[in-house]
This record gives sequence, C-alpha cells and structure tokens, in this order.
Amino acid sequence: MFFMNSGNKVDLKINIIGPMGTGKTSLLNQYVHKWFLNDYQNTLGAHLLSKTIQLDNTNLNLQIWDTGGQERFRTLVSTFYKGSDGCLLVFDVTDEESFACLEFWRKDFLDKIPPPAADFPLIVLGNKIDLNDRQVSKESAMTWCKGKKVSYLEVSAKNNVNVELAFEILAKKALIHYQENKESCLGESIKLYATEDSHSNTCC
Repeated sequence: MFFMNSGNKVDLKINIIGPMGTGKTSLLNQYVHKWFLNDYQNTLGAHLLSKTIQLDNTNLNLQIWDTGGQERFRTLVSTFYKGSDGCLLVFDVTDEESFACLEFWRKDFLDKIPPPAADFPLIVLGNKIDLNDRQVSKESAMTWCKGKKVSYLEVSAKNNVNVELAFEILAKKALIHYQENKESCLGESIKLYATEDSHSNTCC
C-alpha cells in the first residue's frame, strides 16, 4: 500500500516470506542494520523494520515485514500480506525441501493480496550461497523462476552478497507497479465521473 506524502515520499509495504530456517531475518538485519548473527530464534508471527532509500528522485520508506515460516503460524502470518507492494520469497540453497515449497508459498501469498496480479513485484532469493553443501543448483532455481515469470537472485546474508541489490530491485519494481496502478485508477475515476455527469444531464 502506497501513501503519497509531502516532499515526494512514498511508503511501501514489503513482505519477506518463505519456509522456516531460510534466513529471512538474517537478510533483513543485514539490509537494515548491516549485521549478521549465526544464531537466531525462529520468528513468531512477524516483526517490522523500516529503511528509507532514494530512488528516481523519490524518497521510499520501506516498511519490511519479516514473517515466520512455521506451519503453526501460517494463518497468522498470511494476515500480514494484505496491502503489500512487493514480496521477497526466500529459500535455502542447501535445503532442497525449502525449494520444493516455493510454489506453495508463492500461491498462498498471491491468493491473499486483493486483487491478485500476475505482474505483482515478487523476487525469489536463493540464500546461503556461502555454504558448501549446496543441494539446489542455480540452473534449477532459474528454470523454476522462468516458468513462473518471476525474477531470481542468489544471496548470502552472512557475507552480504546481493542483499542490498535484492531489496533495491524489488523497491524499483514496486514503484513502477504503483505508478501503473495509479494511472489506471485515475483513468477509471475520470471515466466514472464522466458517465455519472452524462447520465445526470440526460435526466434533466
């Protein structure tokens, strides 16, 4: 959800979703705070961090929701999807099961953001590329993402590889998506106003 404020400022709601243990919280803390911890407790529900960046002469305030990946919090977590402007879908390249779950998470998210959009800004992130015991190849991940028409990026929260790039690419996609929707809504509003005005004149 976007709100236009003074000074050409836009607020974006971003969700980070995916199975438990894929490093969602690590990615968020690396991006916002520039730190990495080896030991994290599982996120219970969701928590929010914010960061302001400048993009195309616009100040973007990213409101980033880190959501838990545990099954028992699934219903609760999905309530945080509403009003989202962009999504990072994360899996662990050392965990083949987390990759196999991507379609479930993608569909669940898109089903819960009214109205669902085929071109909704969503990027898949393959995290933990710094580890040696890789189970999901880059080629496999790229093939899957190509079939779903979504972007793919490999990242490492620990070594800060492509983390900032991932968030900024998503922010740019979300801003473009917003601008297109704003123009569409404006056109519909003008059409509605003209129709009502025309009807009123006919009645007179």
